[in-house]
Amino acid sequence: MTSLSEQKQDKIKGVILFVDDEKNILSSLTRLFRPVIEKILTAESGAEGLKILEEESVDIIVSDMRMPQMDGAEFLEKVTEKWPETIRILLTGYADITSTINAINKGNIYRYISKPWEDNDIILSVRQALEQKQIKEERDNLLLLTSQQNEELKDLNTNLEEKVKARTEEVQQTMEQLEITYDTLKNNYDKTINVISNIIELREGVDSNDNSNIPDLAVRLAKKIELSEEQVKNIYFAALLRNIGRIGFPDSLNRKPFDSLSKDEMNSIRQHPVIGQGVLMALDYLQDAANIIRSQYERYDGQGYPDSLSAESIPVGARILRLVSDYFLYQKGLISSKILSETETRDSINRKRDMRYDPELVDAFFEILDAPDTVESKEEVINEKMIKSTELLEGMELARDLTIKNGVVLLTKGHILTPKFIRAIHKMERTMKEEIMIYILLKDGADSNV
Repeated sequence: MTSLSEQKQDKIKGVILFVDDEKNILSSLTRLFRPVIEKILTAESGAEGLKILEEESVDIIVSDMRMPQMDGAEFLEKVTEKWPETIRILLTGYADITSTINAINKGNIYRYISKPWEDNDIILSVRQALEQKQIKEERDNLLLLTSQQNEELKDLNTNLEEKVKARTEEVQQTMEQLEITYDTLKNNYDKTINVISNIIELREGVDSNDNSNIPDLAVRLAKKIELSEEQVKNIYFAALLRNIGRIGFPDSLNRKPFDSLSKDEMNSIRQHPVIGQGVLMALDYLQDAANIIRSQYERYDGQGYPDSLSAESIPVGARILRLVSDYFLYQKGLISSKILSETETRDSINRKRDMRYDPELVDAFFEILDAPDTVESKEEVINEKMIKSTELLEGMELARDLTIKNGVVLLTKGHILTPKFIRAIHKMERTMKEEIMIYILLKDGADSNV
């Protein structure tokens, strides 16, 4: 058996209430348990004990049996009704056996201790009672936690499919919105490049038809040799911005045939592809196109500029751009002083294969030029209609670039008309006293007389 001195080494956690009508008994119990338990409360009657229980949280009650007005059995019965979790111990004399049995039955007491008590016995009884109460509380808490977790797991299993479906739909909606935002930004970005390209062509005084013919033919050639979608896109941008490095040159120099340039003028002109690449330096989206622009005057035999690249070391986009742009420049008299016919242009290009041009690209290019109109191009003509500005409606899509007579592009092909743009077109016509030719795309099933 554990000695009293050993028992007093560890204080018991909890609150104990002693109830006895004799003050000397309460004093003895208080002295005995002060070193043993954290908090001690005392009451000199059952009524006072009930009042304390209303105000304090008590773990264990030790009550005398014989008390005036309300004996221990009645007091503990009331405690059982209102505070069933509180442990109840009864102090009773040997002569109170009948009352003790009654108290056990009505008060549902944990234990009864006979007077006079043994100090070790009563301390051990209190310690064991509190340990049992703590074990029960821990068990109850564990059972409650287990029950809650089981309910949560049951709910999760029941609703998991719906929750996953809802979350998946939410993610899909977010991705769709991001894709729409990206497509809108990309579309606006592409249109901005088209506008810049038209401004460049106007600055040079070159026929604006080249601004669509060169990019379109370059794209067709790139697709014919089965380049990737990314490569085709970069070639298209490079073709649109091919002359951005010449925007600071005087008009007289831009219009002068290459074979009539002075040495100083030629040195200036040869700088423009490098300048063009530098202008686009800060735009990550256009770095591949900028590299094509830099190499657009390299020759297949390595005699070009600015880096003297040859054959396959020249970016394929630059080889395509050199071939397609020269095809139009020959016919405008901007390579030699003589304006060549289409047949003469082909002959000149064919003679310079393996020197200036990639021979395989020359063959593929001539196949494109000799090909009849494709079904796709015919459908594009069939599915567009020229209308007046007074016929414009919100939501119509431009089938061609919207330009005025001097070649300035107001809106690019593919633009969806909004009330704001329609009002701007009306205002432009009134200001310039000019009727603008507007080609709109006819949707499937639309009346061609619209």
